[in-house]
Parts: sequence; C-alpha cells; structure tokens
Amino acid sequence: MARITYVEFGGKEHTLEVPNGLTVMEGARDNGIPGIEADCGGACACSTCHVYVDPAWVDKLPPKDAMEEDMLDFAFKPDPVRSRLTCQLKVSDALDGLRVEMPEKQI
Repeated sequence: MARITYVEFGGKEHTLEVPNGLTVMEGARDNGIPGIEADCGGACACSTCHVYVDPAWVDKLPPKDAMEEDMLDFAFKPDPVRSRLTCQLKVSDALDGLRVEMPEKQI
C-alpha cells in the first residue's frame, strides 16, 4: 500500500492509502477525488487522467512508453517532464509518498 497525495487545481489536498496493484488513477476514481475523470477507464486511450508529478518524483517513476507519450499530446497544457497519465502508474510500495497535481481541466 502507498500513501498518495492528490492535489486539486485549487490546492486542496487528498492523501489516500492506495492498495498495491491498482493504478494511481483507480485510487483517485475509487475515492471520488475530483480532477481525474478517467473517461476511458484506464485503457490509455484518452488524456483525462493527466497529472503533474511532483518534481521530486519524476526520476523515481518508470519511464513513459510511446502510447502514454502520444496520449499526453492531447492533454491540457502538458509539461514535457512532469506530465503523466495516472492510468499508467501502477501502485506499489515504491510509490509511497507520491504527490501529483491536477491540471486546471481535463480534455
């Protein structure tokens, strides 16, 4: 299980314990965290679970694959370094303390 902090665009924080094996997106969706819409249900077929990863975590996460890179092109104001799709981030103990910030909107 990992403690993950989701930060809404306005600054409100939600810290959750998310079970290993879920994705960061599923943790948000299952707990009603606003700002992550997840329209495709985690199939990496949209960009509505886009977040900005805290700079301290960028190098600790697995690299983006080509499909995630392609979908991020459709995200609202993607950051080439910090943007990730939460459906592609599998929760494990290694993500304990992860902090992600939601964009102003999802598209």
